Amino acid sequence: MTHKQAGQAVDQEHSRPAGVGDKTVEALGELSKALETIHRVRGHLYSAHQLVGGADLTLDRVVKLLREAGHDEMADRVEHELLGRNVLPGRWTFQIMEEFDDGYYAAFQEVERDAREELAGGRRHIFEAEMKERRRTRGMPGHEATP
Repeated sequence: MTHKQAGQAVDQEHSRPAGVGDKTVEALGELSKALETIHRVRGHLYSAHQLVGGADLTLDRVVKLLREAGHDEMADRVEHELLGRNVLPGRWTFQIMEEFDDGYYAAFQEVERDAREELAGGRRHIFEAEMKERRRTRGMPGHEATP
């Protein structure tokens, strides 16, 4: 297996600019990894948003069935206590999503982008590109540097 030294990437687009040290590349790699986790969090929040909305719409059928079964008191309780209820004080899940997207999520993306711009000429995934170059086997099918 032929491996390259640290600092060499699979292509020019992902190579580190001159003067960018190992610790900077590692820090940017970790920041990128943290942002990827926040992307996943956002997806989970959207899943929760859709699941809560679906459950709320299902309550319409629950109320109807309870009434048909003669359980008006329980139907009233479901209708008045659960149907359309805020999941957090004053908020339905769409409001939570908007606050998350416009606040924490936007700030996280901005800081990560600014760090890349300021410290690495805007280049992405330098850490990973260098790792790929170190770990791939030159000349072996499935180990090509680029498509």
